[in-house]
Amino acid sequence: MAAVTHVLVTGGAGFIGTHVTAALLAAGHSVTILDSGHPAAHREPLPATVAGATVRIADLRDRDAVVDALRGVDVVVHQAAMVGMGVDLADLPDYVGSNDLATAVLLAEMAQAQVRRLVLASSMVVYGEGSYACPDHGPQRPPVRTTVDLEAGQFEPPCPVCRVPLVPVTIGEDARLEPRSVYAATKLAQEHLSAAWARQSGGSVVALRYHNVYGPGMPRDTPYSGVAAIFRSALEAGRAPRVFEDGRQRRDFVHVTDVARANVAALEATGTPGFSAYNIASGRPATVGDMARALADVMAGPAPVVTGEFRLGDVRHVVASPDRAARELGFSAGIDLRTGMADFAAAELRA
Repeated sequence: MAAVTHVLVTGGAGFIGTHVTAALLAAGHSVTILDSGHPAAHREPLPATVAGATVRIADLRDRDAVVDALRGVDVVVHQAAMVGMGVDLADLPDYVGSNDLATAVLLAEMAQAQVRRLVLASSMVVYGEGSYACPDHGPQRPPVRTTVDLEAGQFEPPCPVCRVPLVPVTIGEDARLEPRSVYAATKLAQEHLSAAWARQSGGSVVALRYHNVYGPGMPRDTPYSGVAAIFRSALEAGRAPRVFEDGRQRRDFVHVTDVARANVAALEATGTPGFSAYNIASGRPATVGDMARALADVMAGPAPVVTGEFRLGDVRHVVASPDRAARELGFSAGIDLRTGMADFAAAELRA
């Protein structure tokens, strides 16, 4: 494919967006950034540039700003979103407005500007719970975990048939989607909106379902931050990381520089019309307790404390299959958890 001349990166001044912008520039693309500076992600004024790319400060719901930003653009890499579990349901309108209405405005103006290619930052949260199997009854979809079970310390989803704890297995992109939090619902809505846009416009959408992203530039000390940043803040203060449930919940932790490479790979793919989704993951799952211990070890801090606390919006296990991204995008993550945590322990975080 010929080099893309102009990429619009929404949310390009955020945690992941800054790394994506730098990777695109390093690959020879020109980049313009559109970022609202949402206070959930930014506590300081936005910079004038990121890695040399100009930052335009505007909300994606501002149609005039989006029209202006799309002039001369070949591809949009849509990173802008309000992320994380949030504080409580009072956040719901902001999640829907920032994620879904903003995406709808962007897609409508892309259609008008005849920009036909989109790389969408999606998330593993669209799956809800991961994939499971019962030793006796085969593949099963667990029910939503109840407060009663969680308060009793029964964290593993039971088989709906025999109530034996299910065994987590890898989840592929064709799995059933069942979001179980407000944030997850908005990310799935972004996928549905962009798929509808692709069908009606003849455009191409590559949705990258990020798994647990960590690395330099993560926001610190905010309810919208990732668990790795929360643990690091505790260790820096001399406190033990507090690990919810029993610490055995499994995730796939993927370094942000690998995520940035995945965006470049998606942008440089052929751009076949329609919607395609890919897990962006390391393929080397670990428990949240494993991650906390790895970080505590490299920071020489106190050992993690397993608290038994829980959040109703959390799911138990999500173990990703990275095979489709490797096969179709040529992307494989290169940074293992211990190496990544050693880098993360010394990296600068976002205020």
